[in-house]
Amino acid sequence: MTADRPWDKAVVIGGSYAGLVTARVLADFFTEVVLVERDAVDEGTGTHPGAPQGFHAHAMLARGGEILERLFPGLREELRAEGAPVFDYGEGIDFLLPAGLAPRRRTGVRIQSFTRDELERRLRRKVLARPEVTLMDSTRCTGLIRDPSGRVSGVTCRRQGAQEPVEVAAELVVDASGRSSALGDWLSTLGISVPPKRTVKAKVTYTSMTFDRPEDGHLDHPDFYVAYQMLFAPRVSRAGVLLAVERNRWTCSLFAHEDQPPTDDTGYLAFAESLANPRLAQHIARRTVQETTHRYTNVDNQWRLYHAVRNWPDGLIAVGDAVCVFNPVYGQGLTVAAMEAELLHRMLAGRRGAGGHAGSSGLAGLAGPGGLAGLAGDFQKKVGRLLLGPWTLATNSDLMWSRGPRPFAARLAHWYNARLFHVAVQDAAVWSRFVRVVNMVASPASLFHPAVVLKVLMSAFTPGAKGT
Repeated sequence: MTADRPWDKAVVIGGSYAGLVTARVLADFFTEVVLVERDAVDEGTGTHPGAPQGFHAHAMLARGGEILERLFPGLREELRAEGAPVFDYGEGIDFLLPAGLAPRRRTGVRIQSFTRDELERRLRRKVLARPEVTLMDSTRCTGLIRDPSGRVSGVTCRRQGAQEPVEVAAELVVDASGRSSALGDWLSTLGISVPPKRTVKAKVTYTSMTFDRPEDGHLDHPDFYVAYQMLFAPRVSRAGVLLAVERNRWTCSLFAHEDQPPTDDTGYLAFAESLANPRLAQHIARRTVQETTHRYTNVDNQWRLYHAVRNWPDGLIAVGDAVCVFNPVYGQGLTVAAMEAELLHRMLAGRRGAGGHAGSSGLAGLAGPGGLAGLAGDFQKKVGRLLLGPWTLATNSDLMWSRGPRPFAARLAHWYNARLFHVAVQDAAVWSRFVRVVNMVASPASLFHPAVVLKVLMSAFTPGAKGT
């Protein structure tokens, strides 16, 4: 251990996206980071075998892209070299809002489109190349270990085919095992009560296909990199997105509320032709090479309220989908996990800067203001605050599909958004504000600036204006 890395060992449960970015952060502070992964993976693995959503269209919002570039300098250019385009959100997206097409104007918000397969492969290579990181693949974590003080001091694991479990000691354990996380059960076994998780059902099904994006012909160089039609309750129940991705391909995801976009070729194209944005069907129809079509139905929003646990144990944190799962239609999951990793980096840097050093026993760093004591509980509380904004955005929209009573706040937000879209299709400045909020580079409060509110109200009460 050194002044730069004052702590000995950390364990990360789960080697998918959230686990990889968290392991990257921990490698700056711990002499060893053990990445425990239940599936057989190596540095060449792309989409995590246990992540069914990995085959569908993914959106890395601008905020998430900025964080990843800080953690993995040069990543954006590496992806660009493989053909993953970088473009201005306003100029490069053919975006059909419920009120019409969004302005095609420069917003200053730059994003990049790629497959999750390519992103994870590159992240995994970079993380596993770190000398501090050790991979234990084909290994399932089965529980937590606590020391006499109550602090979590490691995990029990069982390698595939092995008869006996092994114990891995650690000064910090991170659960990044995703929506299938068993952490709630483990905590209950330790006598720690966790509030019931919040669930908001989206009832949305995704069907996705990746296919060729030829370099010649009259549609070779379209004036967009993403074509999108958004879902919007209750009127727009079918939608889809088409993204230009690496190696001259398109990835298309078609989605519907209480409907299932077909997986057969004829039905898939027919569904795309039923959308109001013709760009998707246009490019699906001209494909010559395609990959396997995948369907994904488990898209409910779920939030495990770990920030509300009163006796949260030291030495344990949870991140990513192990804490909160979002309906993927809003594209928030990857960015939120990156924000959590950035938060952890900031908190560990503060502890390191305060003089914490584990010493030869690995215990001294757990006490005092510069150690890890109290970090875990503080982190989960901060994650709770971090999640509130994206959770509210996703669930306010999804609650509007409900046929039963809907909260007044959700109904008001939905009404405001509907009117905001009517303004945005005519006002590039309002659209630019919306783009910055959606990409998490501006506060949602910017959409309630007096000038914007005035335009929304004027639109709402203009004779002949239509509600949504």
